[in-house]
Amino acid sequence: MQYNGLILDFGGVLTTRMITGPTFEKAEGLEPGAYSRALQEHPDGVRVYADLEVGRATQRQWNEVIGRILGVDPTDLMRRALSCLSPEPAIVQAARRAREAGIKVAMLSNSFGLEPYNPYRDLGLDQGFDVVILSELEQVRKPSPLIYQRTLDALGLSGPECVFVDDTAENLPPAEALGITTIHHDDPVLTAEQLDTFLSRR
Repeated sequence: MQYNGLILDFGGVLTTRMITGPTFEKAEGLEPGAYSRALQEHPDGVRVYADLEVGRATQRQWNEVIGRILGVDPTDLMRRALSCLSPEPAIVQAARRAREAGIKVAMLSNSFGLEPYNPYRDLGLDQGFDVVILSELEQVRKPSPLIYQRTLDALGLSGPECVFVDDTAENLPPAEALGITTIHHDDPVLTAEQLDTFLSRR
């Protein structure tokens, strides 16, 4: 199989692991687990995050809701919550090698919002891609098959021509249904090695 496209998730793939809660909680003086409960268990937190990802809520609204749930200052809260993220060198370099080899590279992300804090720009990951697909702008999120198809259309490639990397297992089957080869990301060095192996078949 010859691969002509590479599709990469943002948080936890192009960046370091999305284990932001403990660092954020310590910085804000919160009890352990408070942040994850606000996002995953509190009805208002679950709702506003889902709405943010598909453009029904703004990042400022997310800041206000999550700040209220946690009892912390909502000002620029998303920036503070993601402050421990940094680019993952092994994956960023693998993406660069792919582009240098003539492979089209896309970033596909369930969005964190773009204003007032743009995490893609802040981490220097808003450039260096042929295609950037953000769920907020598409008004549809992973794992909906539609967002994968839109990514393929933007790349001008078919599913079997592409490899997709994500650290969330549930995001992989809809891509596989379109013929995309998937990698469940866990270790950046191993993932980079897999990508180099797959993408050298040209």
